[in-house]
Amino acid sequence: MNAHHSNDTVITAYKDAPGRTITAGGVTYAYRELGPKGGVPVVFFVHLAANLDNWDPRLIDPIARGHHVITFDNRGVGGSSGQVPDSIEAMADDAFTFIKALGFDRIDIFSFSLGGFVAQALVDKHPGLVRKLILTGTGPAGGKDIDKVAGVTYFDILRATLTGSDPKEFLFFNRNASGKPAARAFVNRPKERSIDRDVPVTLKAFRTQLKAIGKWGRSAPADLSRLTQPTLIANGDNDRMVPSMLSTDLNRRIKGSELIIYPDSGHGGIFQFHDRFAPLAVAFLDR
Repeated sequence: MNAHHSNDTVITAYKDAPGRTITAGGVTYAYRELGPKGGVPVVFFVHLAANLDNWDPRLIDPIARGHHVITFDNRGVGGSSGQVPDSIEAMADDAFTFIKALGFDRIDIFSFSLGGFVAQALVDKHPGLVRKLILTGTGPAGGKDIDKVAGVTYFDILRATLTGSDPKEFLFFNRNASGKPAARAFVNRPKERSIDRDVPVTLKAFRTQLKAIGKWGRSAPADLSRLTQPTLIANGDNDRMVPSMLSTDLNRRIKGSELIIYPDSGHGGIFQFHDRFAPLAVAFLDR
C-alpha cells in the first residue's frame, strides 16, 4: 500500500475494528484498535461481566475520529486467556502488562464502573503512565455501599430473567418513561457489529469480578490526593450500582477534577446522554 493511501484506511467505527491478540506474561489478551495512530492512545477499561462487544459505539466512535482507541479484555475475560484475579489491584497489574506489551509509555484512560476501580489502582501504582483520566459510573476504594454491588446485581439479573430482558436495562437505567427507551437503544447498539464477535464472559469470571469488587468496597480509603492527572468524572443522578454520591466524593478528593451528573438517569447515564457526553469527553482529551 502506498503511504499516501494509508489515511483512507483509518477505521473510526467500532463495529469495523479488527480483533487482535497480544501475549505477555503468559496471558493472551484480546483487544481491538481503531482511530488514527500516533499521539497518546485512549485505552478503555470496561465494566463488570463485559467483553469487547459491550462498549457503546456512540461513545467510542466520536473519540476514535481523532484518537487512537484501544479496547481490551483483561485476563480471564472474554477472549483473553487465564483466570480473572480476585482483586482490583491484580487486575490493574494485568492491565499494565497489556499496555506495556503494546509498547506504550503514556496513555489516556476512559473507564466505566469496575473499569474505573481498575484505572484508579493502575494510576496509583504507575502515575507516570497516565496522562488524562475519565472515570464514569465508578467510585473510590472503600466507597460506601460498593460492597453491596453483588446483591443489587443478582437482584436485577433475576428481574431481567423473569421479563426476558438484558440485565443492563435494569442495572444501568431508570425504569421510567425516559430510562426504558434509552435502555433498549443502548443494549441494541453493540449489536451493530455482526462479525468477529467476542467470547461471552463466563459465570466463574463474573463471580470472581464480584468478589474483587466486594474487597475494593471493604478496603481502606485510598489517598486520592496523590492523583494529579486531569480527571473527568461523570455519572447519572440515580446510580443504583455504584451510588452517585461516590462520583461527588471522587470529585471532592481528586484535586482539580471536573464532575458531570446527568439528571433522571442511572449507572448508564453516559450512555443515555451519549450525544452530550461524547463531545465533552473529546474536548477534555483534546485540551
